[in-house]
Amino acid sequence: MTEDGSKEVILEMTADHLNSGLRGVPVGTCRTSFVTPTGGVHYCGYPIAELADYDPEDIVFLLHHKRLPSPSESSEFRNDLARRAILPRGIRNTLRSLPKDGHPMDWLAIGIQALGMSGRCDEWREDALNLVARMPELMALIFRIRDDREEGMPNSRPELGLVENFVHLVDITGADKRAMTRVLRVFLVLHMDHGGGNLSTFTGKAIASGHADVYASMSGAMNALYGPLHGRANQSCLEFVQRIGTSDADAVEKFVRAELVAKRPIFGFGHAVLRAEDPRAAIQFDLGEEICPDDANFRTIRTLREVVPKILGEIPKIRNPNANVDIASGTLLHHVGFTDTAYYTTFFGWARTVGIGAQIVDERTVMRDGKGVPLYRPKYIAEQQQEQHVD
Repeated sequence: MTEDGSKEVILEMTADHLNSGLRGVPVGTCRTSFVTPTGGVHYCGYPIAELADYDPEDIVFLLHHKRLPSPSESSEFRNDLARRAILPRGIRNTLRSLPKDGHPMDWLAIGIQALGMSGRCDEWREDALNLVARMPELMALIFRIRDDREEGMPNSRPELGLVENFVHLVDITGADKRAMTRVLRVFLVLHMDHGGGNLSTFTGKAIASGHADVYASMSGAMNALYGPLHGRANQSCLEFVQRIGTSDADAVEKFVRAELVAKRPIFGFGHAVLRAEDPRAAIQFDLGEEICPDDANFRTIRTLREVVPKILGEIPKIRNPNANVDIASGTLLHHVGFTDTAYYTTFFGWARTVGIGAQIVDERTVMRDGKGVPLYRPKYIAEQQQEQHVD
């Protein structure tokens, strides 16, 4: 979709489109969100900057119903999610059986799959919303079991809210719970959806097109999100920031230029669609100035925000040298108590279960007048048959 909301029309497909990861090749429509070059992500037509301070539950409602709830609808929806937030039996035993040195994203994918094995109802929207409601306790269990802190875990209190219940359950010693809640509420809203064609969303929808259930589809989506070129970028970004270790502008510039000479990535900058700074980055910088302006990592990313666009702007092939959503998210998570960067993609995955679930519901129950999108079956062409114009 173009910036003014009109649909782009591709007149022909050429051989150049092959073996390109389907980049830019239209395959369907998306009802939940779109991204524009200057405005960033929009949820159901709302720019993300207008939604950042909403309750996460209201954004779940928006992505599923394509409108924001009234106050009474908001209250009832929160109550409905709380009623759904009961983990099926056996989930704890499944998680206890996993190797502690496995990556948290492996645990998340397996945990979601296990939820489906013992708790699915085989109705697309019901399963999607049940998963949203059960994610806070699943996430907290992953943290506590991996950290040998399962004993003494408090009882779940879903009536507190999605983020508030997770903060209550994970109960990290010494953490500022108010700041943690503030950061996670904004983080979830900013990351819930991002168009229909990113790898994890497309993977989840493709699996669901074979009529695998929501949980199996979402588990596959989490495995797609796991890779360093997709969801693990927020982990890599904070590790990059910590390697810099200073907020001095000259030192930061020297470090960045050395990374470029060594042909290593500059994490937290650039975007496939955006041609301006990601509004989600600006929102998180504003939040950082509010809660942790003197944090060492935050001072570093503040300098990176000033220095890097000028450096990358010297490189003609770089179309967007500006900060993206990953520049600040890891720094904020670290500040409020999540110091192990290996967990950062699980927060991304938690958020994306909302948008991917809503898109799966749309593709299975709404598209093509309710018949649903057919089984995904892209065509591959034998290499010797490639021509400049592909029929």
